[in-house]
Amino acid sequence: MSRKLVAYFSASGVTKEVAEKLAGIAGADIYEIMPEVPYTKADLDWMDKSSRSSVEMNDPTSRPAIRDTDAGVENYDVIYVGFPVWWYIAPTIINTFLEKYDFSGKTIVLFATAGSSGFGKAAEGLKGSVAEDTVIKEGKVFHGFAGDDDLKQIAEMG
Repeated sequence: MSRKLVAYFSASGVTKEVAEKLAGIAGADIYEIMPEVPYTKADLDWMDKSSRSSVEMNDPTSRPAIRDTDAGVENYDVIYVGFPVWWYIAPTIINTFLEKYDFSGKTIVLFATAGSSGFGKAAEGLKGSVAEDTVIKEGKVFHGFAGDDDLKQIAEMG
């Protein structure tokens, strides 16, 4: 049996709820990816081109600092990585997280939350942040409710 970790970034708490449910169903440990400087409501205003999230997402090299860099990824075979979809990709803080650790030979299963969009180019945008032999699988994007059956399907991908 492989060791599993659910690592997630949640700006508003929605992704956190899904991550906690998934960790329970998958029998996984849980780790929150926290920005060094928390996002405010103004930071998350995607309608404002000068908001922090807009500026970060318009710069593919942006790597927001994370508070804790001791996720213990080396102890896991499967890492479920969750995030809200921003601009049809993962927030760049996810790239920060992936670039902090060695994911060689590991499997990453993505899950996300979004108002209405899908993964877009999230997986593609994350591949450059991990070793070539890291397997990245697209799990599911949740639009509101995360049902147990859907979470079990994601858990089984790991």
